[in-house]
Amino acid sequence: MKKVLIITYYWPPSGGVGVNRCLKFAKYLRDFGWEPIIYTAENANYPYIDEENLIQIPDNLTILKHKIVEPFRFYKFISGKKKDEGMNNPIHVRDGKRKFINNLSIWVRGNFFIPDARSLWIKPSVKYLSKYLKENHVDAILSNGPPHTNTVIACKLSKKFNIPWLADFQDPWTQVDYYKLLKLTKWADNKHKKLEQETFKTANKITIASPTWKKDLEKIGAENVDVIYWGYDEEDFSGLKQELDKKFTVFHAGLLGFDRHPKTLFKVLHDLKDEIKGFSKDFEIRFAGFVDYSVLETINEFKLLENFRNLGTIKRSEALQQTLNSHILLLLINKAANAKGRIPGKLFELLRANRPILALGVEQSDVQSIIKESSVGEYYGYDDYEKIKRFVANQYFEYKERQNSPDSISNILKYDVRNQTKKIAGFLNKI
Repeated sequence: MKKVLIITYYWPPSGGVGVNRCLKFAKYLRDFGWEPIIYTAENANYPYIDEENLIQIPDNLTILKHKIVEPFRFYKFISGKKKDEGMNNPIHVRDGKRKFINNLSIWVRGNFFIPDARSLWIKPSVKYLSKYLKENHVDAILSNGPPHTNTVIACKLSKKFNIPWLADFQDPWTQVDYYKLLKLTKWADNKHKKLEQETFKTANKITIASPTWKKDLEKIGAENVDVIYWGYDEEDFSGLKQELDKKFTVFHAGLLGFDRHPKTLFKVLHDLKDEIKGFSKDFEIRFAGFVDYSVLETINEFKLLENFRNLGTIKRSEALQQTLNSHILLLLINKAANAKGRIPGKLFELLRANRPILALGVEQSDVQSIIKESSVGEYYGYDDYEKIKRFVANQYFEYKERQNSPDSISNILKYDVRNQTKKIAGFLNKI
């Protein structure tokens, strides 16, 4: 088999959706003639841990690890968090108590750690992998970003050893929705853009997670760009049995930051409690993952605490089970300048679950197109009170009649992660 060195920060036992990109590539690349070699951080400070991801690692996989120095341990210390406590990203999720610490950490991260908070891993990784590559042949390099520290490491190695390189941008770099929140100086902004342009010139192939972002990258100079969706893995659903909740559940899994605050939805739920007999007793909101304090405050403001369950960080299998069992699956797109291209990785698992999706975001987005094509839910603007209310009420009435289910969905096999990995293998073959 041809060999590909995959440079990724996120790797089991990391939890969350970010780990799935390279983990699934590694799981299926052998089916298409490529032997993956993983390079990852030895002592990474992941936001939270999910040991279940370890069973996804293919047998006899070569995994290279090197120590990383991260600033998050210092951030935990100054913010009063415990060493083993899960840590939300202050760019997205705030706790409401440490505004100064949050703002300071964002400024330091943006201006002193370029391209990101893992940047201290770049030099030791290049040194470690240079030694490995002098002694071991690989046919290609695949990097995954963010963190775009991975991208910089791969760029340096590709130039040094003249090895073909596929740069996977699961998210953009300088065009990412939170880039403007980093409080960058002019010098830091120029440094980010210089590194990004170096990537465009060096990489033999670039992939990214949405059609809109593909066009955005091309506008700033990227060439030979194609789309690789996050996708879903059918094997993740094996052994799970759907048993719809007795409560009328509205479920959201993942990061719920201040830029995805569904205030109008909460008002809808508050009003339906008053207007529909039995609704208050029947329904429940469930959130799994980190939640911004402003979201929790609004839940309290609209008197929904009695209907709210904060599940915290849960295992992936439990999140998928909740997805299968819920009556409405909530999908929230960032309120940001480039939100049209934001396709959350969980979208494809929601499609596979075949439960009614309520997606909120900007008009004419990639998510809107996929949901419309798949006929498995509705997509509205965040403030579209009447349509959101009509959708929730209709789903509730169907729940009471035990008919809460979407129509048959269109073929979603193209989003199967194995088929997405086949595309990656094809690109590797070409370069």
